[in-house]
Amino acid sequence: MQFKILGPMEVLHDNTKCTPTAPKARNTLALLLSRANQIVEIPALIDELWSDNPPRSAVTTAQTYIYQLRKMLCRTVGEEAAARLLITQAPGYGLRVDENRIDAHVFERLTAQGKHLLNTGRPEEAARHLREALALWRGPALADVCTGSRLEAHVVQLEEMRLTALQLRVQADIQLGRHAELVPELRSTVAGHPLNEWFHAQLITCLRQSGRRGEALQAYQSLRRLLDAELGLQPSLPLQRLQQHLLSDSPDGDVFALDLSVSA
Repeated sequence: MQFKILGPMEVLHDNTKCTPTAPKARNTLALLLSRANQIVEIPALIDELWSDNPPRSAVTTAQTYIYQLRKMLCRTVGEEAAARLLITQAPGYGLRVDENRIDAHVFERLTAQGKHLLNTGRPEEAARHLREALALWRGPALADVCTGSRLEAHVVQLEEMRLTALQLRVQADIQLGRHAELVPELRSTVAGHPLNEWFHAQLITCLRQSGRRGEALQAYQSLRRLLDAELGLQPSLPLQRLQQHLLSDSPDGDVFALDLSVSA
């Protein structure tokens, strides 16, 4: 079976969808997947499903959702395989699954490999691994699951990792001299992350390296106005230095943009 959570939840077996339809059952499965090969305690499951307002029958009802998942697995892979997948073990339940069957774990592995490759001076390979990692995303994580506090924290963590993977891939492409190719993507990215100075710095750098110094200065001024209007702040010192190098047309201007780069 394959489990996809980087987007709407999908459970696939032999390319056939067998995703639970009941909202609470989906929520239960998502929590088990977020802690694959670990035991999820019953209180944690109850907290995820009902937060601060659990019904009196919370334990019994949670067990019902586990039973529904077990029935789905039995129909899909048979009783023996289902028993190996979904286990009952004090103080709760666990999903035993090859982590390579969960898209989020594959994403984490590819991102770590890409980061290592970038660290060791292999940007071409790094970019390939990171593109493969980012291609696993089909939308916001668990987009069709009504998440509770525990899953919401997991979603936030995944989205931060997605952003890091994107930063690493942009960094790899810049090292490969793909400045002009990056400009459209970076324009879109800064629109989606308007307060992220790192992406603004890369856009300004790529515009400059593409011979578009005027547009690079315009991009800086747009960021300056945005930060002032939204937060009452000025751009960070590295970005201010980048602007000065743009104005003087210094050949070293890109160095300051990369001072904002993610830790690789």
